[in-house]
Amino acid sequence: MPKHGKNFRNASKDLKPLDRFSVEDAVAKTVAASFAKFDETVDVAMRLGVDPKYSDQMVRGAVPLPNGLGKTVRVAVFCKGEKEAEARAAGADIAGAEELVAKIKEGWLEFDAAVATPDVMALVGRVGRVLGPRGLMPNAKTGSVTMDVAKAVKELKAGRVEFKVDKAGVLHAPLGKVSFGPEKILGNLKALVETVNRLKPSAAKGTYMKNMAVSTTMGPGFKVDMTLIKKFIEG
Repeated sequence: MPKHGKNFRNASKDLKPLDRFSVEDAVAKTVAASFAKFDETVDVAMRLGVDPKYSDQMVRGAVPLPNGLGKTVRVAVFCKGEKEAEARAAGADIAGAEELVAKIKEGWLEFDAAVATPDVMALVGRVGRVLGPRGLMPNAKTGSVTMDVAKAVKELKAGRVEFKVDKAGVLHAPLGKVSFGPEKILGNLKALVETVNRLKPSAAKGTYMKNMAVSTTMGPGFKVDMTLIKKFIEG
């Protein structure tokens, strides 16, 4: 069994395994339990009633968080011609086609997200083995393969989150920093939950959102009472 430090034990001393909270209380308790000396990230984990090994049950998408993520996002755009100027004007850190792919082949990876226009995806595919494992490969399902590169760049810079369920059907996503306070974290969480709910696969049977927990980088997880999720979404 892993041993937790004193600060973690103090933060979770009143937390029982069967405790479940409203979404609002879970977020408030998560923020209050933060003890690290740095501004921790607040994360959510959702277990969905899907089997990702079947393509028609994969849940993947992106959502612009209304309150951002509280961090600088470096964006690379794969594009040609006038789209390069458009991307740079929107705030892209780097834009290009052949020369950008060549730079990545040489080992350069100083960006956090990537966007591409459809006409250069064959070119981007040459570095797919590099970008894919790092979660940097542009994908139409998340809106990062588009001709509207300006919109995509602005959303990423503002705090757009891309998400995808893992092999166990669990979806992980950041919600911002502890310094945001509960209200802004709740706003971001609601935007995410609404989007995930909207993307429910028609092939998914039974309960869709099974479990949810909110935690900080270093702190304990506070589990949500799932009977209150519908009220949270509609509220």
